[in-house]
Amino acid sequence: MKQKEITEMSIEDVKDQIENLSEQLAKMKLAHTVAPMENPIQIRFIRRSIARLKTELTNREAQA
Repeated sequence: MKQKEITEMSIEDVKDQIENLSEQLAKMKLAHTVAPMENPIQIRFIRRSIARLKTELTNREAQA
């Protein structure tokens, strides 16, 4: 997820996206543990997207 997309989201959308990506990350980690994934780099991208979203959420809450 690009930073520009994140900045255009509302706070509620950011929270929802964090929740959705966290669930997706947990499922992907479990699937990768059971059987190796075809593209394990996807886990890294999701983890970094969650970090970007959490950073944006923290910045917005600090400004409010």
